Amino acid sequence: MPENTAASLGDPLSLDGRVAIVTGAGAGLGRAEAVALARAGAAVVVNDLPGAGEETAEEIRGLGGTASVVAGDVGERATADAMTEAALALGGLDIVVNNAGVTRDKMLFNMSDEEFDLVVRIHLRGHFLLSRNAAAYWRAKHKETGEQVYGRVVNTASEASLGGSPGQANYAAAKAGITALTLSTARGLGKMGVRANAIAPRARTAMTAAVFGEDTSGKAVDPYSAEHVAPLVAYLASPAADRINGQLFVVYGGMVALVGAPVVEQRFDTAGDVFDLAELDKTVGAYFGDRDPSRCFAADSVMQLSV
Repeated sequence: MPENTAASLGDPLSLDGRVAIVTGAGAGLGRAEAVALARAGAAVVVNDLPGAGEETAEEIRGLGGTASVVAGDVGERATADAMTEAALALGGLDIVVNNAGVTRDKMLFNMSDEEFDLVVRIHLRGHFLLSRNAAAYWRAKHKETGEQVYGRVVNTASEASLGGSPGQANYAAAKAGITALTLSTARGLGKMGVRANAIAPRARTAMTAAVFGEDTSGKAVDPYSAEHVAPLVAYLASPAADRINGQLFVVYGGMVALVGAPVVEQRFDTAGDVFDLAELDKTVGAYFGDRDPSRCFAADSVMQLSV
């Protein structure tokens, strides 16, 4: 590997000897993540649709790294199984980066069944299928040895699920599900040694071209370049990040923002045994009397982040 790789014995940032799977790694964010993992020392299983992953694999090999390609739709069980088998052929499975995704943006009243199902299948089901395979593999290793395993999952959520993008009911719902899946993974596998975290990246890719448009920042590195996101993924995959589990990070433009969990804003208790409608109106309804009606269950402060 080149001199700027972190791979060296005893280096907590090194992924030397680790095997990673990155989905949707043929271009954009996934490609940058796969290359960053390879630079840190990991062998990488590159996934994308047929014909899309070879250039990323060749780039990794050109750096002196190891890469194999598994083509296929991440929403299909067979693709998840093939990726798992490819990782084991490289020596094991240590890191899963779920990145693959699609968009079919429409207002809710115009969205078809197929547009909703496709986005949820690729994003949420795709994350689930590969994560389940990895979880089963790590659990078997843990049961066999009784020792902690090395497992890292980095899932790709989105600020769309925090702000409720009005034209992305399918995408926002899938990404909210991914955040919940990440938390469940972290809590369910944490005692075994697995760490699972989610990122909400702002990155200019083919999928988001219509969202971010052209770079007009004038900065040396586009604030929405995938190069701002990939280092965090490699870090979360490393031994150095062992204390980070079940977290959500917004990342772009040289900024990483840790998103806090929701909090209870106000509690309402009945004066009797059970609420009736009149009491709900006097308590819950009255609370909203002077409250800004546009304020809803949305992380507006996160959406206002800028660099």
